[in-house]
Amino acid sequence: MAGNNNSGIQQIQLLNWHEDSTGGVTVVMKERMDAGVFARWLRASISTWKQQGKKVVCIKLLAQCSNLVGIIEEEGFRYHHSEASYSVFVPWLPLTPNLIPVNASHGVRVIAFVLVVPENSGRFKGTRKLPTGVVNEDEDICHAVARVAKEETGVSNEFYVVQDHKSFFPKSDLSFLCVLQPQSSSIEEQNLEVRAAQWMPIEEYAAQPFIVKDKQFNSMAKICLARANYGYPGFTPLATTTRGGKRSHIYCNNYLGVQEDFASFT
Repeated sequence: MAGNNNSGIQQIQLLNWHEDSTGGVTVVMKERMDAGVFARWLRASISTWKQQGKKVVCIKLLAQCSNLVGIIEEEGFRYHHSEASYSVFVPWLPLTPNLIPVNASHGVRVIAFVLVVPENSGRFKGTRKLPTGVVNEDEDICHAVARVAKEETGVSNEFYVVQDHKSFFPKSDLSFLCVLQPQSSSIEEQNLEVRAAQWMPIEEYAAQPFIVKDKQFNSMAKICLARANYGYPGFTPLATTTRGGKRSHIYCNNYLGVQEDFASFT
């Protein structure tokens, strides 16, 4: 739908949307809509979102709006996941590698206790946070967290210990707080998600107002402090293989020499 403002310039109607916690776009289609009108509104909205620098658009399509699926796919959206009453479609707008995680029954994300990175967008924008990312398919935690830290900071790290794990979002998503041992002090800037990384005393990181006010991040900061000041134990990986021969790891607490006992059985 188009209209005219007071200056006589034609205005194009955009889809109703809101910004999510990561700075992306979320559109929820609840009522049936004429396919031609929707197509015009969607194209105009995509153009606007690109001009605003948005990267991810999530369209949640309720079952009664299924007539719009073909148009959404024609505009470059791909099917992501569905539940009993809706389906979700997403595109990656920038001309950069797609960073949208695949759907799963649960998600696993890793948080690297190694150095801090200021976030570029979303509700964490400007906050110095620990490098965070999603574990890829067929990837173990110890490899994933080292990869994430390398991608966001340019610093090579060796996995040391799983310090803690928490559930953050629906679908039983788990976040593992991991301690890494940096192999160098050289930092390479990565601008896709974060700005300049930096080394920061753990006490200074934990004292940030955002960290203090957020219960989950404050809890993790306290665990990091306990690790740094008192050697709070975590879980270390024990290399093993599955019945089918796939390399894997078992994570256990080595506080009482469990690793040495385990090694005698393998």
